[in-house]
Amino acid sequence: MDKLTKSPRLNKLLYQMGIYNHYDVLNHLPRRYEDLNYTIDKDLKDKQKVVLLGRVISLPKIIHNRHISITSFDFISVNKAYFRVVAYNREYLSKNINLSDNFTLVGSFNKKRGEIDFINMYKGEIPLNERIKPIYSLPIDFQNYLFSNLVKRSLEELNGHIASLVPYTFLNKYRLVKKSLALKWAHFPENYEQVRQSLRHLKYEEALMFSLKNQIIREENKSLAKIKKEPIDLSLCKPFLDTLPYSLTDDQVKACEEIIEDMNQSGLMYRLLQGDVGTGKTLVCFTCLYANYIRGDQGALMAPTDALARQHFENAKKVFKDTKIKIALLLGSTPLSKKKRIYEDLADGSIDIVIGTHALFTKSAIYSSLGLAIIDEQHRFGVNQRLQLASKGEHADLLMMSATPIPRSLALSLYGDLDISTLTTFPSKKRDVTTRVVGSEDEDIYKAIDESLNSGHQIYVVAPLIDYREDERYSVEKLYARYLLRYKEKVGLLHGKMKSEEKDKALNDFYNGKTPILVSTPVIEVGIDVKKANLMIIYDASNFGLASLHQLRGRIGRDGSKATCLLTLDDKNDEEAMNRLSILVNSEDGFVIAEEDMKLRGPGELSGIKQSGLPVFAFLNVIDDYKIFVVARDDAKYIMSHKNEEEFKYIISRAEREVDKNSVIKG
Repeated sequence: MDKLTKSPRLNKLLYQMGIYNHYDVLNHLPRRYEDLNYTIDKDLKDKQKVVLLGRVISLPKIIHNRHISITSFDFISVNKAYFRVVAYNREYLSKNINLSDNFTLVGSFNKKRGEIDFINMYKGEIPLNERIKPIYSLPIDFQNYLFSNLVKRSLEELNGHIASLVPYTFLNKYRLVKKSLALKWAHFPENYEQVRQSLRHLKYEEALMFSLKNQIIREENKSLAKIKKEPIDLSLCKPFLDTLPYSLTDDQVKACEEIIEDMNQSGLMYRLLQGDVGTGKTLVCFTCLYANYIRGDQGALMAPTDALARQHFENAKKVFKDTKIKIALLLGSTPLSKKKRIYEDLADGSIDIVIGTHALFTKSAIYSSLGLAIIDEQHRFGVNQRLQLASKGEHADLLMMSATPIPRSLALSLYGDLDISTLTTFPSKKRDVTTRVVGSEDEDIYKAIDESLNSGHQIYVVAPLIDYREDERYSVEKLYARYLLRYKEKVGLLHGKMKSEEKDKALNDFYNGKTPILVSTPVIEVGIDVKKANLMIIYDASNFGLASLHQLRGRIGRDGSKATCLLTLDDKNDEEAMNRLSILVNSEDGFVIAEEDMKLRGPGELSGIKQSGLPVFAFLNVIDDYKIFVVARDDAKYIMSHKNEEEFKYIISRAEREVDKNSVIKG
C-alpha cells in the first residue's frame, strides 16, 4: 500500500475511497468537467453560466442575514462590461480579493437583478490548454485541486509503465489511443474530443475484460458435469400444478420449462430468473423445487433475511400441503438443539427442501443429495456465499432470482456467464397503485392513513435513516415518535439495528394487524408480503433510487385492491427531483423505471447499482454504453475461440487471474 501523500489525514481519506496506489488514483476519473472557456459578455440570458476575465472594482461588502452571509462586489470585464456580483457564505473573498489583479469569474447571470450569482473565481487568465477543469467525487474535506495535483504526480510516477490490456488487433481495429495518453486526456483534456477519445479506450478495455471474465466463468461452469440422473418427466408435475389456486402465466410456464430443461442437461445449470415485483418468481421456484423432488433430490432456498426466509417457509408449507414433501427452516437464530436435528435430517435425506439464510452453507450443513440450490435476491449475497451453497451438492444446479428488472438485451451483456429467464406479466389482475408526490406536512397523508385504517388495511411508513438527528428531519426514530403521538398503540417500528427477536415481533405484530402502521427503513423492500397493506408513505423520496422506490411500492396493493403510494418532497422547485419522481408517478413498469433510473446516473454516480444487483464499473455506464458491451462481448468470444494465438494469451491469463476461483462452481 503506497503512501500517496505526506498527509496521514489525506491518505486515510484516499484509503476510505478504495484508492491505495497510483493506478487507483488514475482510475478515479472526474465525475464532470467545468468549462472555463470565456463567455461573450453581451446579450446574456437568464441563468446562463458565465466565465469572465476582468477586475474587481469595489471592496467586498458583507451583510449577515440570519444563518447566511452575503458578500457583494462590483466587477468589470476586459470588454468594459459592469456587473454586480453576489456570493453566499463566502466571507473569505474579502481577504482574497484585491483591486489590482485580474481574475476569472465563474457565475450564473441573474437577468432580473442584472447580477451575477458567484460560483467560483480564479486569479489571472486561465491558460488555453487548462480551460476544461476536472471535477472529482471526493470527501467534503478533500479539495479538488489537491486531488488534481496527486493525479499529476501519479502520471509522472507511472510514466512508461501504463500498458493497455487491449490486444493490438482491437487497438488497431477501433483506432484507440494509447492507454497512457487516454488517462492523461481523461484527467487533463485540452478539449472535449480528447475526453471522448480517452473514454473510448478506457470503456472498451473495461467492457472487454468484464466480458472475457464472464466467458471464462461460463466455460468452466458449463464444463462441469452432474452425476447422471433420470430426466424429469414434466407430466409428473401436473398433479402438483392442479393443486395450486391459480394457473401459471405463459411467462411462468416458459420459465419453468427453461429451468427444468437445464436441470435435465448433463452440464451444470447456472441461470438467473428475473422479473418485476409481483410477477410470480416464487411460484416458479416452488414448481422447480417440486420437479427436483420427484427425481429424488434435495432442494435448498436461500434468502438474505430471516424475515424473508420465514415468509418463504410459510408459503412453501401452504403450496406443498397436499404433497409428502418434508420442509425445514434453518436460520442463524435457530436454537442449537433444533439446528443439530435439522443438520442430521439433511445428512440422512429426511428433509426434502430446506429454506433459510446463510446457515444453509455452513460447514455443519451436509446434504444427502442436493440437486437444486436457489438464491433469492441474489445480489445481496457475495459470489462466494452463492457458490458455497451450490457446492454442497455434487455439482448442484444453481438458480438465482432477482426482482430488479433490466432489459433482456442489456442483461445478456451484463450477465454473460448466466442463462436468463424473464417474467414480465402478472399472475392476477395488474395492481391498482396510484403514486403521488406530496409535501411531508401535507394533510393528505393523515387523511389517507385514516381512510386506510377505517377500511381495515395496513400502512407502511418508510424513511431513509435510522438515527434521530437534528439535521435529518425524517429518520425512522423521529417519524416513529411523531406517529406514536397521533396513533398510539397502532404503530410499530422496524429497522436493521434492532435485535432479531425485536424485528420478528415487529413484523408479526404488523402481519396480524396488531400494529397496522409500520414505520421502517427500506428493510421491507425485499419480499415482505402483507396482503392488506394498501398505503405507503416514503419520506425524503429523492434520497432513494427509482428502482428502490419501485421495489418498495411493490409491497402494497398485493390483494388486488386500490392502493396509494405517497412520495414526500418538500422542495417542489427542485426540478431534477420532480422529474425523477414523475417517472414513478407515470409508470408501473419496472423495466421502464430501471432503465430510466440508470439513464439518470453517469459514470461514478451508480451508487444504487450494488443494491440493484448490477455490476459496478469504473468507466462504463450500463445504459449509455450498451453498444460497447455488445461489441466487447463479441470480441471476448472471438478471443476465447482463438486462445492459442500469442497476442491473446496475456489478456486471457490476466482475466483468469482476476476471476475469483470461488466464483466457479466446484463439486
